[in-house]
Amino acid sequence: MVHQRSLTGIGLAVAATACFAVLDTTVKTVGAVVSVLLVIWFRYLFHALAMTAWLLPRRGRAALRTAHPRFQLLRGVLLLSLSLLGFIALQRMPVGEFTAILMVTPLAVTLLGATLLDERVTAWQWLLVIGGFAGALLVVRPVGSDIGWAGLLPLAMVFLAACFQILTAKMARTEDPLTMHLYTGWVGALVASALLPFVWQAIPDGRTLALLVLVGVAGTVGHLLFIFAYQRAPASTIAPYLYAQIAFAMLLGWVVFDHTPGSIEMTGIALIVLCGAVSGWRTVRNRPVPIQPPED
Repeated sequence: MVHQRSLTGIGLAVAATACFAVLDTTVKTVGAVVSVLLVIWFRYLFHALAMTAWLLPRRGRAALRTAHPRFQLLRGVLLLSLSLLGFIALQRMPVGEFTAILMVTPLAVTLLGATLLDERVTAWQWLLVIGGFAGALLVVRPVGSDIGWAGLLPLAMVFLAACFQILTAKMARTEDPLTMHLYTGWVGALVASALLPFVWQAIPDGRTLALLVLVGVAGTVGHLLFIFAYQRAPASTIAPYLYAQIAFAMLLGWVVFDHTPGSIEMTGIALIVLCGAVSGWRTVRNRPVPIQPPED
């Protein structure tokens, strides 16, 4: 029974990574037609309304109960900032390379843990962190690359995502994950709504509207699948399978945009996956801790 639950958790996590690859690919497509902020507004409004319609009838006011409303606000703002940077970056760089750089996040959590939480970091961990960031630089190649400065955006996202995960780990001790997910959607929707009048534009056609709805569906369902996955399998079991998102992103990048990474980019991606996988294995072997994926 335990083995079956773990397999179910792994399957849900892989499905979640596929949702995020669809999200990023759709954002890149629709972002060429409408403003990025309009895309973000649709993504979070759908998230907020869907979670409210699903959660409140089941839990009532208990779904809104939180011990740390300020942390809920901060968490929502952090994720909204991640989405803004990510959606801008996706207009300027391929989906596969963008996803690979974000996979440096677990290594950045190690670095921030040493800096902010005074955690002990071994020489092996430092080596893996350096290797992961070296892989990211190979993917970005600020000099002599078509990506250019836009490649620095996902690197900034890695830092914000690491802060987001540390805050999430702290809140998870007292907060219900579905309640956090609900507040995250509403914080993003309300902040985006306040900014929307400055960039509002008419949606040009039904195809664009369908793509905007797909952005909302993919983001909301992806995060829910991760929550259900972590309820069925330990984070240490799921962590190695998160790199499936790179494969999904590269596949969709090839199918939708006819893009395949070059040899240098592939070397960087392989280095990121290797360092992340070894870091996860060593963490699980020495001290199992929650390892959460980056969110969009």
